[in-house]
Amino acid sequence: MTSYEQWRREFRWNIPDRFNIARACCDRWADGSGRPALLREDGKSLSFDQLQELSCRFANLLLAQGIRAGDRVAILLPQSWEVAVAHLAIYRMGAIAVPLFALFGADAIAYRLADCDARAVVTNAESLPKLPPGPLVILAEGRAPGAIDLHAEMARASPGHRCLDTAADDPALIIYTSGTTGAPKGALHAHRVLLGHLPGVEMPQDLFPQPGDRFWTPADWAWIGGLLDVLLPSLFHGVPVLALRMEKFDPERAFRVIAEHGLRNLFLPPTALRLMRQVPNGRARPHSIAPRSIGSGGETLGAEMLEWGRDAFGVTINEFYGQTECNLTVSSCGALFAPRPGWAGRAVPGHEVAIIDGEIAVKSPDPVMFLRYWNRPEATGQKYRDGWLMTGDAGEIDGEGFLRFLGRADDVITSAGYRIGPAEVEDCLMRHPAVAAAAVVGLPDPLRTEAVAAAIVLRAGEQASEELAHRLRDHVRTRLAGHLYPRHIRFVAELPQTATGKIMRRVLRQDWDKLQ
Repeated sequence: MTSYEQWRREFRWNIPDRFNIARACCDRWADGSGRPALLREDGKSLSFDQLQELSCRFANLLLAQGIRAGDRVAILLPQSWEVAVAHLAIYRMGAIAVPLFALFGADAIAYRLADCDARAVVTNAESLPKLPPGPLVILAEGRAPGAIDLHAEMARASPGHRCLDTAADDPALIIYTSGTTGAPKGALHAHRVLLGHLPGVEMPQDLFPQPGDRFWTPADWAWIGGLLDVLLPSLFHGVPVLALRMEKFDPERAFRVIAEHGLRNLFLPPTALRLMRQVPNGRARPHSIAPRSIGSGGETLGAEMLEWGRDAFGVTINEFYGQTECNLTVSSCGALFAPRPGWAGRAVPGHEVAIIDGEIAVKSPDPVMFLRYWNRPEATGQKYRDGWLMTGDAGEIDGEGFLRFLGRADDVITSAGYRIGPAEVEDCLMRHPAVAAAAVVGLPDPLRTEAVAAAIVLRAGEQASEELAHRLRDHVRTRLAGHLYPRHIRFVAELPQTATGKIMRRVLRQDWDKLQ
């Protein structure tokens, strides 16, 4: 394509009636050539041929344990080849994958496993103590009584498995997302969601793929940004992906990894970019670091960050916009038009985006859209209005089609690239014996965009103290996840509420410094 306008004008969806992610991302590349699929930090790689055999063995292992098409199988692992194998095995047999963030605490994991009625969970010894009783446990690392040893059982399983002939609209995965009201909801996606993502990957990655491309992101593959912005689209195009476990983002290591592996395509969330910007002499690296494209999403980058990106990497960082239910619908593309700082970009070809009553909306039907919320028909219905999916985000679009995200209409907190629903954190805090009531908001943070903050009303007889605040942070950190705990805590006598008893989070944000 020579221009964005040409791409938009000539684009047509071609979604077949029958489509399976595993066949598209693995089987068609497994031709005996040894084409690399997954790269490791130690320099070794896993070919598409090996990926196909391992996913077939894993599928047969699951079938032997009674897992059938439509059953939910959770994947609770950090970036590793086992994650890719598990996803492909689940898709090829028609089951439904449920990726879970490896740093989730016990409460967060138990809720999601129960909500989707997961039949099995693939995990490691580190996460084993956080699992509730019930699902079949398959251990990718270590051994435990009652758990299946993944590697031992895969070695005994048959290497042959015929990929199920699934419809493009058949369910493939559930990714949990959070809002401000109620518990986290599972967004159910069909196999076609991968095809729906492709233009939204090609655009921020400057017309991906190109010869020699190889992709990496520090984002966890349990997050839609890691799974469907990087891993699966890369495998679909036959592009190798670096699998790198990084429990806590290390900017120095990131620079080193990019250079050592000759990585050409990157998805770096804004928080990762800000941390990399703090590395001494981070700008003086163009001789060893030469990516072809960098995409970033989840938060807005300013003009200063875009300028730093050009100096540090020699390319324009392309911003994009989306959400779990309908991802990658707006993007910049430096290869076709100049970015506009503060604006996410323009509608990705194939998607129609508009502003309805101040809210960003996407025209339905659209292959990237979710099928429904798992077991929540009412919430699904509320997501749509007159043929449009309402994102719940405020925004504006100018005469040239550039979209600017203005804020979360539903009070979802954007912190370090994660969308955090206050309700889940508030519910966890309320389970602490010292807490009578809690309200969670996001406060401006120069590194994370927003930091989680909690206003807390204590039970009678409890005394406010920094030691109690520390205990409350640990309470959330250990039961939910490290990125969910409140970095700021204020103890208050009462919470601002409307006449109907709804918490006025806007007032809390505005008056935070006045709270005592």
